[in-house]
Amino acid sequence: MTDYPEKTCEIDRLVRHPKLVEAALSNKKTQQRRDGIYAYPGEKFELDGVSFTVTSLDRQSLGEMTDADANAEGYPSLDMYKGLILKMHAGMTWNDEDLVWVHSFKRDDAE
Repeated sequence: MTDYPEKTCEIDRLVRHPKLVEAALSNKKTQQRRDGIYAYPGEKFELDGVSFTVTSLDRQSLGEMTDADANAEGYPSLDMYKGLILKMHAGMTWNDEDLVWVHSFKRDDAE
């Protein structure tokens, strides 16, 4: 296992918003970006009784995000993702150099 810093939050807080939970349950969301570490690869979490496993944890700058990354977050485009993130976090500015942790995950019952 790769050495990661200590967690900054608990795994049960990784995916919280009802629309994002719904997107994960329907396999439209397979990543969650956070400013801290909520889970390590191999850890499991549950959403509405469905089990998920974190498959990877990577560091990425906001400027490296693509439309494909926004799709993995459950959004149709990077512009929509940016707009909603800025709306959810009042006072936040989008800085391309800011680093986030990308938690990738999959449903345990997915083929």
